[in-house]
Amino acid sequence: MDNYWSNKNVLITGIYGFIGSNLTKSLVSLGANVIGITRTTHTKSLLHYEGLDRKVKLVSTDLNDLQALIGLIGENRIDHVFHLAAQVEVGIGLTNPYLTFESNTRSTYTLLEAVRLSGANLSSIVIASTDKSYGSYSIDKMPYREDFPLLATYPYDVSKACADMIAQSYATEIFNLPVVVTRFSNIYGPGQLNFSALFPDVIRSALGYSVFEPRGNGMQQRDYLYIDDVVDLYLKIGESLSNSASELAGEIFNAGTGEPVTVKDAIHAVYEQLNFDGYELILEKMSKKENVGEIDAQFMSHDKVTDSFGWLPYTSLDSGIRNSIDWYRGFLKNCYD
Repeated sequence: MDNYWSNKNVLITGIYGFIGSNLTKSLVSLGANVIGITRTTHTKSLLHYEGLDRKVKLVSTDLNDLQALIGLIGENRIDHVFHLAAQVEVGIGLTNPYLTFESNTRSTYTLLEAVRLSGANLSSIVIASTDKSYGSYSIDKMPYREDFPLLATYPYDVSKACADMIAQSYATEIFNLPVVVTRFSNIYGPGQLNFSALFPDVIRSALGYSVFEPRGNGMQQRDYLYIDDVVDLYLKIGESLSNSASELAGEIFNAGTGEPVTVKDAIHAVYEQLNFDGYELILEKMSKKENVGEIDAQFMSHDKVTDSFGWLPYTSLDSGIRNSIDWYRGFLKNCYD
């Protein structure tokens, strides 16, 4: 894999994001030429925090600007695309569905159309989706598998489900783009600086830098996937697609641990590794909450990616939390002290 990515021109949307920054970190270490699309400079990002923004080419453009994207793809002789940019907040989807559809659905078809019109002979296009595209299934139907019908209802979920179907249409014999769609479970780990996400929020609270406010009763079941395992899988998919586009294009690939835990148990796992100061107050707050706009249970099968790429989620939840705590301890000390 080291030799494969050397000198490849890789376009990443959402490069300042949690996953984009971590993927960039690996690609840079492997010798790839990374081009990132961004509209603004974000200093609160792993990309900036670890100096990665000085090792890549950043291009300021709007993902919904078709002509700009066509020029960017041609001028930089792009080989691979990882489309990670998205409006990821379920809550924002409920209050601002227009922004969510523009960010998640329109940006996806604009990018794919730019690739098509550019005439570039790309090796792979990986479209990052979400387990929420499946919508709500009863727990006896779990885990999600790739052939499940999409039952998305909430705006964020629908925006991603629509983008998935559009992406698959570009992989058909009509357009023949080397596109795959990934649907991963909840991703966590070092560099996640969206503190509305569960683990950054809880860890920051447990380290004494904030007060955690639960959004529900903690009984939702979720599948948590560590960032290093995600990056490893993305690299495997990108390389494999370049070699076997005719077999893989248009495919959906799920990834998760297949071992869900409740939100309450995930919070407990963080406090267990530190101390339990404040944990009882969180339990009390959760007991008074109801879940609104959230699917009750979500977890994924990884059988298909294991069969296709030999991938497994190697990092246990306890190990991932331990690594995350160590990283956030240094980051937050640098921010607050």
